[in-house]
Amino acid sequence: MDIYQRAVTEGAMKFLTVSIALLIAMVMGMSAAWAQQTQKGPAADKDLYAKPPAADALAPSPFADKPLPEIKGVLSWKTLSDVKPVRQKDKFVPEFAKSITALDKKEVKIQGFMMPLDMGEKQSRFILAALPPSCSFCLPGGPEQMVEVQAKTPVKYGFEPILLTGKLTVLKDDPMGLYYRLTDAVLTTAK
Repeated sequence: MDIYQRAVTEGAMKFLTVSIALLIAMVMGMSAAWAQQTQKGPAADKDLYAKPPAADALAPSPFADKPLPEIKGVLSWKTLSDVKPVRQKDKFVPEFAKSITALDKKEVKIQGFMMPLDMGEKQSRFILAALPPSCSFCLPGGPEQMVEVQAKTPVKYGFEPILLTGKLTVLKDDPMGLYYRLTDAVLTTAK
């Protein structure tokens, strides 16, 4: 196996490891949210085969096949995708456009869909993705379409897009294959 094949294989293994961890956390988070919705008292366990609340009302997300609309003053996913992998010694690392490196350590607003990393209704650390999860076994994009979020206060999990403000860090050589991290994040509005 030459150095190129080994680098691609190692990169793929890192990404696969992160992907599996995200999928497990996402499934566990959704299971916990569903369990909390169905526990309404002592009579709740009588019908074990009852459908989850509003199971028939769940329509596909309107964002499933197109990106979120751009909002003035909000960092776009199009900007974050201006990155390409370059070979550096025996591995590949991201090479970011100047428009992205200029955002390093700056406060930004960003919108996206929450992918929980822990069980529970509220999340302090999660992945913000450009597209909604459409399958519990698939990630909704590559590393340029995901941001690791560390929130100041826990954020309630939901299926709708959220808008966050926080300090963006551009990760030039993250061991887990991530490109971006948002710290001290708080829910905000577009204004």
